[in-house]
Amino acid sequence: MLKDIQVSGQKDTRSGFGDGIYELGKTNPNVVALTADLAGSLKLNAFIKDFPERYVQCGIAEANMIGIAAGLTIGGKIPYTTTFANFSTGRVYDQIRQSVAYSGKNVKICASHAGLTLGEDGATHQILEDIGMMKMLPGMTVIVPCDYNQTKAATIAIADHVGPVYLRFGRPVWPIFTKADEKFEIGKAQHFSEGTDISIFACGHMVWKAIEAGIILEEKGISTEVINIHTIKPLDEEAVLNSIRKTKAAVTVEEHNIIGGLGDSIAQVAAKHFPIPIEYVGTNDTFGESGKPVDLLKKYGLDTPNIVAAAEKVLKRK
Repeated sequence: MLKDIQVSGQKDTRSGFGDGIYELGKTNPNVVALTADLAGSLKLNAFIKDFPERYVQCGIAEANMIGIAAGLTIGGKIPYTTTFANFSTGRVYDQIRQSVAYSGKNVKICASHAGLTLGEDGATHQILEDIGMMKMLPGMTVIVPCDYNQTKAATIAIADHVGPVYLRFGRPVWPIFTKADEKFEIGKAQHFSEGTDISIFACGHMVWKAIEAGIILEEKGISTEVINIHTIKPLDEEAVLNSIRKTKAAVTVEEHNIIGGLGDSIAQVAAKHFPIPIEYVGTNDTFGESGKPVDLLKKYGLDTPNIVAAAEKVLKRK
């Protein structure tokens, strides 16, 4: 039951990244950290202190950082580039496309402060298009973990994956509800509940909101299946199809524009193999604004009540 999920505390997912890359630093001598003047924000201080020879401060020169990272792979290094999600993707899309994706370089693009929950920095920094931009690049793996533990595990796991990766995480303190020792499997969805009436697919911070919504739905007698799609690409199509064939209705939840994100990936699978009614919860073709993260999620329809409403709406379409 969803109500039985235990919360072990609260911590920002960017700290999961920082702790993950520090663990990698101790075990994998090929891991190199690069940043564009944001070492503190990306929680790199422990890595820098103990492995200064494997740290490159690129300054406010994100395009150059991507180029350096691509070059480092030729010598067998595993570079992790770090900056805010907006600067990790929007500012350097050309460099990622040409020097990393097209060239098939083993670069890990690690992006913090994604989505509305960046909060007060406002629309210029709250990128809501990055999942779509990255998943459309051939050969790019796209990962959006849900809490501190999963972000740490994903950070460690992608070092063993050969090929470019986009890892997206965030700034706010958020509930920790996955197990610290749980193995992270790229491309393998995570089930938080089994249900027969409706499937809720979520990623990132919105997984916790989906769980909250699922608890409310279960209290209303609606059997709810909540699935964490932490890997947007490659998508776990088998898990998606097994779920929607059972429930025959779905809601997708993401801290991202509904155009081009997780919802579109789920809908594409459904359209090809098993068409069902789907409701999207995400930002609707809009930029964000400055504000408290929780207030922004509420204003833009990404809070728990809106997920419940979307579920009740789609159930009427079955």
